[in-house]
Amino acid sequence: MHPAAYDLKKQIGVVGQNVAVFDELNVYDNISFFTGLYGIKGAELKQLVEEAIEFVGLNEFRKYYPKKLSGGLLRRLNIACGIAHKPKIIFMDEPTVAVDPQSRNSILTGIEKPNANGATIVYTSHYMEEVEQICSRIAIMDMDKIIAIGMKEALKDQVAVDEKFYIEANNMPQKALEEIKRLPNVKNIGYDKKVFSLELPKEKQNLPAVFEVLKQNQVSVGRIHNDVPTLNTAFLALTGKQLRDV
Repeated sequence: MHPAAYDLKKQIGVVGQNVAVFDELNVYDNISFFTGLYGIKGAELKQLVEEAIEFVGLNEFRKYYPKKLSGGLLRRLNIACGIAHKPKIIFMDEPTVAVDPQSRNSILTGIEKPNANGATIVYTSHYMEEVEQICSRIAIMDMDKIIAIGMKEALKDQVAVDEKFYIEANNMPQKALEEIKRLPNVKNIGYDKKVFSLELPKEKQNLPAVFEVLKQNQVSVGRIHNDVPTLNTAFLALTGKQLRDV
């Protein structure tokens, strides 16, 4: 890419994991500086800076210097500097590292806005709940290699993840527990504080047989809920749970 290829550069935005702003410049001037690197000047530059400040919610902090900002506000400034020029493709590398829950929620909500306006966002994160919340197409990497790629539901379907069910049961006789244990594919049965729990493989679901046993034993059933497999579950199933140094 030629150093003066501003038309091409303007289409790309980068928000790195490490905050890259100037301590000598306040919020407004930092955003103005980075936006100006793309050859944007005058009234257009001022408008884009104002829009970026409004977008990340830093209006009351526009005259603050980076050292006076909290971690969450600093991250939001970092994002504003990377996307104020409204690029068509944005690369984001773990933009929510070490921020409080409120700032993280604000950042994630903000990330969805340029995507809704047509920008493509390439987002990298170790937080699977973030990926599951905002990403449509996902690639899972392990040891520098892509080991799975697809929509989040498709990735979950690639692994044999058991579903855990919790059933309120006020009167669970031992006889019923023994009968359920003998049913095929039933795993990890438990009964504690009037809550009956069990795991069933999603591809061989036989929950109706469990309820038939409960009915025959006249077990009074209350609320029922289950733990739906998450992207984090799929990630661990694909990459393994052992600790690693890289």
